Amino acid sequence: MTASKIFLYFCLSFIGGVFVSSFFNFPKLFLFWIFIFGLTLVFTLWKEKKVVVVGLCIIFFIFGIFRFLTVESKISRLNELAGKKYSFYALVTEEPIFGENTTKLIIKIKNEKDEGKILITTDRYPEYDYGDKLKVSGEIKLADDNIDGFNYRQYLEKDGIFGVMEWPKIEIAGRGLGSSTFEILFSIKNKFKDSLNKIMSPPESGIMSALFFGDEEDVSKEWKDKFNITGTRHISAVSGMNITIVVSIFMSFLLWCGLWRKQAIILTIAALFLYILMIGAPASAVRAGIMGGLLVFSQYLGRYSYAWRSIIFAAAVMLFLNPFILRFDVGFQLSFFAMLGMIFTGPYFFQKLSAVPQFFGIRLALASTISAQIFTFPILIYNFGRISLVSIFANVLIVPFLPLATILGFLSVFFAIFWTGLGQIMSWPAWLFLSYFVKIVDLFSKIPAGLSIPGVSWILVLIFYFLLGIFVYRINKGLRPV
Repeated sequence: MTASKIFLYFCLSFIGGVFVSSFFNFPKLFLFWIFIFGLTLVFTLWKEKKVVVVGLCIIFFIFGIFRFLTVESKISRLNELAGKKYSFYALVTEEPIFGENTTKLIIKIKNEKDEGKILITTDRYPEYDYGDKLKVSGEIKLADDNIDGFNYRQYLEKDGIFGVMEWPKIEIAGRGLGSSTFEILFSIKNKFKDSLNKIMSPPESGIMSALFFGDEEDVSKEWKDKFNITGTRHISAVSGMNITIVVSIFMSFLLWCGLWRKQAIILTIAALFLYILMIGAPASAVRAGIMGGLLVFSQYLGRYSYAWRSIIFAAAVMLFLNPFILRFDVGFQLSFFAMLGMIFTGPYFFQKLSAVPQFFGIRLALASTISAQIFTFPILIYNFGRISLVSIFANVLIVPFLPLATILGFLSVFFAIFWTGLGQIMSWPAWLFLSYFVKIVDLFSKIPAGLSIPGVSWILVLIFYFLLGIFVYRINKGLRPV
């Protein structure tokens, strides 16, 4: 049993503890005795290596449970602030979300025990910015826990937001008190958005903004619905699946241009790092970037086993920082399973699709899309009760051209910052790709090919992944080192 495999078992045990505590409650005394049992195995049978590993796995499993309970208890303490009126000073910790008539602000407050965030809904004007210090007066409320079957409260709590305030009294007490680094990043992002809106019109500008920043503010509800119907919503989100497919095709393009593999991988990771910084480094993008970057780096090391073990390790670190995302962040779930799908079954489908040309990464996109769809199918059904049967076809027609559209769009917006006319001329090729995306999504959204399966049990999800695990084992047995 190698050290790397033992470490993998520890990570899986920790993740298992977080998973179990996300669904079930256990008496603390029971957990204490399980922990003591693990310690006993370690210290009384320390000469038996396998027994010691089992004991340590038990300890990491209990640690995962207690990590979840610790964060949950913090949220519970903060929830006690709800239902009362307060007047306090707080800092705007994230970019405001501007609507047509409203502004949503995420502010950070601190009580005697904990720090927490509140989501404020207020008027569109006056405008507030990241780093503003506000004096806020109003009632803190708990978010609704059932909006058409959706638990909005848990959705907010996964990001540390324990309460909401609607149209409180707000006074600006200071400005520019946030991180100077993030202020610079947000300033760059806003310049890019302003330049984009000058050289391109909707719906193409909204789609390009979503491609760049994962920002759907400028995408109409009509087009969001069409993306959902066709299973192409991921192109407007900074997800692990989207980033991994795009960087894989981008790296293939660099290799096609004649670069050595090492050079292509280094440039791909550098481009990914700069991209995440450019869009303001939101938590979802950082998580997706870490997973996508690890997958690309594992290709540099040349070991298949490093890829999925790296993803497991990254997931364990993310869950340590925020254990709520395992159950309550669907984006994390989809990113995690999509990348496992591309690792475990992507090469298999790539070989099976040998008749498909590799031009523009079409075969890679098709193999990646099929793999990701298979692995995320139960997550989609469990959370949304619906899946698109045309998703694979729509994605195959769109995904291969995403990197090229993104690069051309980025260059045109970059030059538009300095010279709007030049940016407009350079935006024409990107606009052609975006118009093509619009036509494909619009066409497939009119095909009645959605499958609804409401009320799927999580037990069925586990059975599906168990059978999928058997399939993965069979197709990879003897083909790659694990």
